[in-house]
Amino acid sequence: MPSSADPALRDADARPRRLRLNPFRRAAAPAEKPLNHRRPFDHARRFLSYYAPHKWLLAADIASAVLVSATALLLPLAANLVTRRLGDLAAGPDPLRPILMIGAAMLGLLALQVVCVFFVDYQGHVMGAKIEARIRKQLFEHCARLSFGFYDKERTGQLMSRITNDSFWLGELYHHGPEDLAIALLKFLGALTILAFIDPVLTLAIAVLVPFATAYALTFNAHMSKAMQASRERIAAVNERVEDSLAGIRVVQSFANEALETRRFDVENARFLDSRRDGYRSEAWFSVGTTTFAELVTVLVIVLGAVRVVTADLTVADMLTFLLCVAVLVDPVNRLANFVRLWQEGYSGFVRAMELLDVAPDIVDRPGARDLGSPRGAIRFERVSFRYGPDGPPVLSALSLSIAPGEFVALVGPSGVGKSTLAALIPRFYEATSGRVLIDDVDVRDVTLASLRRAVGVVQQDVYLFAGSVAENLRYGRPEASDAEVIAAAKAAHAHDFILGLPQGYDSDIGQRGVKLSGGQKQRLTIARAFVKDPAILIFDEATSALDTASERAVQQALLALTRGRTTLVIAHRLSTVRHADRILVLTEDGIVEEGTHDALMARDGVYAGLHRVQGRI
Repeated sequence: MPSSADPALRDADARPRRLRLNPFRRAAAPAEKPLNHRRPFDHARRFLSYYAPHKWLLAADIASAVLVSATALLLPLAANLVTRRLGDLAAGPDPLRPILMIGAAMLGLLALQVVCVFFVDYQGHVMGAKIEARIRKQLFEHCARLSFGFYDKERTGQLMSRITNDSFWLGELYHHGPEDLAIALLKFLGALTILAFIDPVLTLAIAVLVPFATAYALTFNAHMSKAMQASRERIAAVNERVEDSLAGIRVVQSFANEALETRRFDVENARFLDSRRDGYRSEAWFSVGTTTFAELVTVLVIVLGAVRVVTADLTVADMLTFLLCVAVLVDPVNRLANFVRLWQEGYSGFVRAMELLDVAPDIVDRPGARDLGSPRGAIRFERVSFRYGPDGPPVLSALSLSIAPGEFVALVGPSGVGKSTLAALIPRFYEATSGRVLIDDVDVRDVTLASLRRAVGVVQQDVYLFAGSVAENLRYGRPEASDAEVIAAAKAAHAHDFILGLPQGYDSDIGQRGVKLSGGQKQRLTIARAFVKDPAILIFDEATSALDTASERAVQQALLALTRGRTTLVIAHRLSTVRHADRILVLTEDGIVEEGTHDALMARDGVYAGLHRVQGRI
C-alpha cells in the first residue's frame, strides 16, 4: 500500500475530485447540511411499510414458512410413533400395512415441504426483488429532483453505491427476513416443546445454554454491524474513485498518469479490504459460536440421553426422537446466523437509502404554483443578491436588470463575477438569496418548475450528451419532435452535414458522453438540441467556445436567425460572438457598469473597450 507521504495521495485525500454536474457552479460549495437522522423506530416503521403493496404475497410466504416448520417437526414425531409401536406392529396380523401408511404420510409431509420451500424461494425472492426495484426507483427519482446545490456537495460514486449496492442487499433482506425469522422461531419453539414433553430434565439442560449463546451472538452482532457500515462507506469511496478515473480516462492517459490513478485506487481498495477483514473476523466469530452451540447440544443429548436410558428414565425411541429434534434445532441457529448477516447487509443500506430520501430539494414548487404557459419572454431582476450558502461570499449584490421580450442581450465581463450564476437564476437552478426574478412580471417562484424550464432553453459551456443515437439526443428536450424538425434544427446549428457523414447518420451511436465526436461536433449538437426544444427564452453560456472560426461564424448566423421573436441571453468571453447583440451588458464585481451596443461601448472607451483591446492582442 502506498505511503501517505506520497504527494499525489495527499492531494487526493485533501482535494477529492468530483464529477462536475453543475456547469453554472463557480464558487466554493458550503458545508453539507446534516442529513435528517430518524429514530430507529421510525426507520423500522418505514422498513415495514414497503411490504404493504405485497401483503398477500407476504402472508402466503409466511404461511408457507409455517408449513415448512410444521412438516420439519412432524417428521420426528412420525419416527417416534413408528419406533414406539414397532413391537405392537410386528405382532399384528399385517405388520407392513401400518408401517407403509405411516411412511406414505411422511412422504406426503415431505412433498408438502418441498412445495412450500419452492414457493418461499421463488415467490419470496420475487417479492424482495419488487421491493428492491421500488426503492431503487424512488432513489433515482429523488436524486433527479434534487437541486444543483446538492450536487455541488455530493459525490456521484457515493450516490451510485446507495442506488445500486445498498438496494440489492435490501431485496435479499426483504425476502429472507420474514421467512427466516418465522421458520427459526417456530422450529426452535416447536422443537423445545416436543423435547420438554419427552424429557423435561434433558430439555432444561439444553435451555441453560440458550442465554449464553444469545449473549455471544448479540456481542458479535454489534461488531458485525459496525464493520458492515464501514464497508459500505469504503465501497462507496471505491466506486467514486473508479467513476472519477474512468470518466476522465482521456485526461489520465494524456498525462500518462495511469500509475498515479492506480495508486489512488489502491489506497481506497486497501481501505475497503481492511473494513471487510474486520467484518469477516466478526462474522467468523459469530459463525463459530453458533456452530459450537449446535454441536454442544448434540453432545449433551448423546451423553445425558444415554445416562437417562441406562437409568430407565428415557426410552431408546425417545432418545432417537431427541436426536432428530436436535437436528431440527440446528436449522434455526443457521437461519438466525443468515438473518443477522442479511440484516447487517440490508438494514444499514436501508438506513443510508432513507437518509438520502430524507434530503429535501432546496428548490421546489410553491403551494399554488401555476403553469407559466407560453411567455412573451420579458425578464426582470429586481435587486437580486445571491451567495452560495449562508457563509459564502456574495456573488451578486442588489442587481437590477430588465430584458425586453425578443431582445438579444449579451453579458460579458471578467471571469468569476457571476455571469453564469445570473443566468442560472432564471430557470431556478439556484434560488436568489434576496430580491426577485420575474418573467412577464411573474415571479419565477410562483410558477411550476416544469413549466418554467420548458420555457427556458440552456446551452452550456460544459457539453453533456447522453449515450445513444444522434436523434435521441436531439429529441431530448422534445421527444415528440418530427424528423423534419430534428433535421431543421441540425441544419440551423450547422450540424447536419457532419451527422450525415456518420456511419448511420442520425441513428449513429455517439458513445458515452458523446466520446465518438469531436468537441466542436458535440457543441453543435447541444445547440441543435436547444433548437429542437424551441423555448421562448434562450440562454447560451459560452456555447460556441469549442467551435473553430468557420463553424463559429456559421453558428452565429444561425443564432441571429433563431433569436428572432424570442428572448436571448448570451454569455461570452469571446467578444466577437456578441458584437451583433441588441444590447451588451458589462458585469463586474461592482455590478453592471456598462450597457449598450458594440459600437456605442467601443466609442465610450470603458471596460468593454478595454476587454476588446486585450482580446485583440491575443
